[in-house]
Amino acid sequence: MPLALYALTAGAFGIGVAEFVIMGLLLEIGTDFDVSIAAAGLLISGYALGVVVGAPVLTVLTDRWPRKTVLLGLMAIFIAGNAASVLAPSYGFLMAARVLTALAHGTFFGVGSVVATGLVPADRKASAIAVMFTGLTVATILGVPLGTWIGQHFGWRATFAAVTLVGLVAFAVIAMLVPADRETPEGGDWRSDLAAILRAPVLLGLATTVLGYAGVFGVFTYIAPMLTQISGFSEAVVSPILLVFGGGLVIGNLIGGRLADRNLLATIFGTLVTLAAVLVAMAIGLRSPGSAVVLTGLLGSAGFATVAPLQMWVLSKAEGAGQSLASSFNIAAFNLGNAMGAWVGGVVIDHGPGLAFVPLVSALFPVAAMTVAVIAVATDRRSLTTI
Repeated sequence: MPLALYALTAGAFGIGVAEFVIMGLLLEIGTDFDVSIAAAGLLISGYALGVVVGAPVLTVLTDRWPRKTVLLGLMAIFIAGNAASVLAPSYGFLMAARVLTALAHGTFFGVGSVVATGLVPADRKASAIAVMFTGLTVATILGVPLGTWIGQHFGWRATFAAVTLVGLVAFAVIAMLVPADRETPEGGDWRSDLAAILRAPVLLGLATTVLGYAGVFGVFTYIAPMLTQISGFSEAVVSPILLVFGGGLVIGNLIGGRLADRNLLATIFGTLVTLAAVLVAMAIGLRSPGSAVVLTGLLGSAGFATVAPLQMWVLSKAEGAGQSLASSFNIAAFNLGNAMGAWVGGVVIDHGPGLAFVPLVSALFPVAAMTVAVIAVATDRRSLTTI
């Protein structure tokens, strides 16, 4: 894999830390601002919705910019948003800062996915996307547990200060290692690009992404209270268990990319079936500390094994027209799934059967995603030969 691809991985690491680290800080933030766990969880939904808005808008606005300039500008937005989080005087201000941070997320991964696939041969494209997304998985292994530990010992504001420093380092790495564009992108007609994305196969692919990933975040958003209130772990043990989740992310991400290069359609269905099975098992096994740790790792593997296949599927359906926009829309779809999962999980906690039932309800999402995928294949029969 070319060195420039690993520079994209560095940027993904910084963004991944900012996205995921808040999962381990819900209790501290809720206490500081005197809000419930479910309300604190809406900070995750707010971030996700910021990605949904920012991804297509910034992709269109920067369509004619050199891609390296776009990536550096997005990292600058990311740094500003995290610095604002450190200074947040209220829950509402923190929500606004999280949304600002999120604006950079979708376009970075959308443009980065297109750049990554252009750096490698055709038979390595899904693996290249997986390598870039490894930044997210490494962020979960290193950044989330360390950020949770910092937040528990020095306050959650110190965690966001550390994330700001990570953003500065990522900015420098991208500036040094990502080569300048050989030529400035000409840009296209965003209306025709949007028309290409509004085709049924692309829309169904995006819907599959939304539903599939909603199941992951329905549980992961509330993983800290699940481990403490259901599994019986102390708060100090949450960080080491998140290391297990992060290890699962790395394994699942790389396996998903490799399998997708061999048979994309089979990988999509296989990973969604596996994810649904793991979520059902969590509903049963969380009450046992040993099985809770194992299932947390399996959730990471099953959840992230879907990322590269789903991203590659939407790119293939765009068929070269508006691929940057399609890629950004799919990143937005992942985060819309995040927001949906976090919101549904909060409803189950506050108005439904309670925290213990969140995994079971979340399992319905990948089942729905498989249904949509079947419809997508039936709608576009060429999938059987082109995927």
